[in-house]
Amino acid sequence: MSTLTVAIIIVFVIGYLCIALETLTKVNKAAVALLMLVVCWTLYMFDPGNFPAGILPDAVAAAAGSVIEGHLGSTATTLFFLMGAMTIVETVDQYGGFNFVRDMLKTKSKRALLWRITIMTFFLSAILDNMTTAIVMVMILRKLIDDRRDRLIYASLIIIAANSGGAFSPIGDVTTIMLWNKSLITAAGVIKELFVPSLVSIVVPAYILSFSLKGNVSADTDAGTVSMGSGLIGFQRKAVFWIGVGGLVFVPVFKSITHVPPFVGILLVLGALWVVTELFYRSHPEHDESTQKRVSNIISRIDMSTILFFLGILMAVACLQEIGVLSIVGQGLNEIFDGNHYLITGIIGVLSSIVDNVPLVAGCMGMYPMADAGDMAQDGIFWQLLAYCAGVGGSMLIIGSAAGVVVMGLEKITFGWYMKRITWIAFIGYVAGILVYWIEKAVLGL
Repeated sequence: MSTLTVAIIIVFVIGYLCIALETLTKVNKAAVALLMLVVCWTLYMFDPGNFPAGILPDAVAAAAGSVIEGHLGSTATTLFFLMGAMTIVETVDQYGGFNFVRDMLKTKSKRALLWRITIMTFFLSAILDNMTTAIVMVMILRKLIDDRRDRLIYASLIIIAANSGGAFSPIGDVTTIMLWNKSLITAAGVIKELFVPSLVSIVVPAYILSFSLKGNVSADTDAGTVSMGSGLIGFQRKAVFWIGVGGLVFVPVFKSITHVPPFVGILLVLGALWVVTELFYRSHPEHDESTQKRVSNIISRIDMSTILFFLGILMAVACLQEIGVLSIVGQGLNEIFDGNHYLITGIIGVLSSIVDNVPLVAGCMGMYPMADAGDMAQDGIFWQLLAYCAGVGGSMLIIGSAAGVVVMGLEKITFGWYMKRITWIAFIGYVAGILVYWIEKAVLGL
């Protein structure tokens, strides 16, 4: 192993630590990820060990550039998918598309409300991303619950349900999107085999926490929903909702029919939604305030720091894959744990509650190549367990997922409170889901 290769590893480890400690360093993780990308690939360019001896300098530069562009093209499919999905969800939200959720949650019983919030969050997260679902549900929760102690319990369940719901859907979490984009899992396979384990991973914690809630809700749950002031009539707002959310559900179907990459389907939905909203606004004055909710304006408000973070971290991990470090680590894990994929992915899930699950999954994709048959084949045990563990495992600590970090900020939940009251409950649900998946495979032979 050359000196520059060791330097690449050191740069990655330091950058990874800075990302994991973002709440302490106060430095945006996107900035760190971009620096990791640049430094790792620059060191790669100057390492002669990465290229065959005798190649002329110009040829070396061309070869290195081709390698980088190849990985960038693969990474871009995930980035375009995320940008399209984020724009669609934001557009639907701007037009009040999620007001119906609040109507479905109206009840006086605290325990009944707990189960309604849990189930609604679980299924919404499978269609949207877990962070957006968490934001929508917490905003609704604030209008339903006055008591802070009760609201923290509900908010904690929102975190767990959002992560569990995203784990069984190919579009529900960034990690499942990554695995789906690489054809390591299929939409039908992950839904069929991870739905029940993911459901169990939230039903168990919800049942345990239900004993902490008694009596009726004191807040006024009959308050009307707030109009989003989009300037569109009711029919038009409903059309925006069904095109956006219905389109997200249609993306896996479109992929299975056409066999095009998933990002093509998401761009199809975005394009259709954009055209429809533009037609709705034809008769509005150009400078009408409501036209600020046009897709062209919404795109400018998309969180680009998140997109740049994924670009940086995925490309930095690709550099480690290119120099062969990830395959060495993967072989080492197989030797240590004797190829027990339940144990390996289980540990990865626990780690995902401490550090970001995106680089963990990206690393695993580089460590373990897809096989033609067995546990490492498409929809094999390893890849499906990785999708489940990386998604659900993030619930064990409040900083372990995007949903957790968002709710932590919105409801001012402390790290210590969550760890003391919720971590062990989330862990029980996590293990229960893995056990159910093992029963599906080893006992029922599904």
